[in-house]
Amino acid sequence: MDSFEFNKVAMAFLGAVFAIFSLSLLSDSIFHSDVPEQAGYEIAAAEGSTGGDTSAPAGPAYEPIEALLASADLAAGETVFKKCASCHTWEKGGANKVGPNLWDVVGGVIGSHHPEFKYSAAIKAYGESGKSWTYEELNGFFFKPKDHIKGTAMGFAGLKKTEDRVNLIGWLRTHSDTPVPMPGS
Repeated sequence: MDSFEFNKVAMAFLGAVFAIFSLSLLSDSIFHSDVPEQAGYEIAAAEGSTGGDTSAPAGPAYEPIEALLASADLAAGETVFKKCASCHTWEKGGANKVGPNLWDVVGGVIGSHHPEFKYSAAIKAYGESGKSWTYEELNGFFFKPKDHIKGTAMGFAGLKKTEDRVNLIGWLRTHSDTPVPMPGS
């Protein structure tokens, strides 16, 4: 490329840069925006206390069910179980699917009530102290499994309605050779 060609290309480039810079200055003067006094939006949130808080924990976000179990609607519990049926069976001697068979689950030891099932590490660790599937444990787990047992592989979102949990747990209780006694009996 000779020097005359180079000069034309360089002038075209410099002219384009000058035009863009000039348009930028002109648009800033026409469409001027003031800097706000306060940046962004204020989001009000309650601040927790730091350290030294000796108050009792708030407790679970779900309603206790022991008092409601006596009035459980077993037919409604069977209907609620349909949400579980894609991963669990309930019949005595039923096969394990993605989740374990739930025959005799109420009162069973967490993480080992079906020894042939491969429980997640989180479920095994949670049940290592000999915890069992009490009414309250099942209530918490069915409310929101991933919050009740951190790291569980169960992908179910949970049952938010207390009535659904009561009916399901009452129905599951009946699927045992020796059902766990009702609370208060």
